[in-house]
Amino acid sequence: MDIPRRPATEQPTRVRDLRASDADRERVVALLSEALVDGRLTVEEHSERADRAYAARTLGELTGLTGDLGPEGAQPILVDDRPVWVLCGRTRRGGRWVVPVKLPLLALFGTVELDLREAILQRSHIVIDSLVLGGRVRLLVPEGVRVDITGRTILSTRGVRTRPAPKGPTIEIGGTLIFASVRARSPKRRLRDRFRPRPGR
Repeated sequence: MDIPRRPATEQPTRVRDLRASDADRERVVALLSEALVDGRLTVEEHSERADRAYAARTLGELTGLTGDLGPEGAQPILVDDRPVWVLCGRTRRGGRWVVPVKLPLLALFGTVELDLREAILQRSHIVIDSLVLGGRVRLLVPEGVRVDITGRTILSTRGVRTRPAPKGPTIEIGGTLIFASVRARSPKRRLRDRFRPRPGR
């Protein structure tokens, strides 16, 4: 999970204008290569898009190269900053995606799963502005991230099993939760990692 560095008083950069990393470019090129192999791109199209991928400076430039090669869930990078919502079903956001400073979330008798292990946080303090009625919110966060549930809860359950670092980023779950369930956890540590110092120590 990455956090772009900028002065605290500076307005957050638009999601599409965030700078791309070498790893982001390689993710896109890998999908382009798959599309070449299975015939969705010609050799010329692959060459042209790959050149543009390696020259891309922002995430928005990269996402424009793969939008027609697969559904949203299969994209190597997701820069969609629209609200997350679900009605009587299940929705998930994961992989390499950008988490805006304030993320609206609506769950009506459904489940929202947010996987932040590979996400890019626009700030070190993210607020999930929630309205949950009879629904469930599930967060999977990397080690070092704190999750605080500050929203108004009515007949709701909560559970946070994370391993925050003293100066690590914070995910705040605010809003209103009625007959809801909120759970946040960090991935289980491998046996060999249990004896290593935690981040920030």
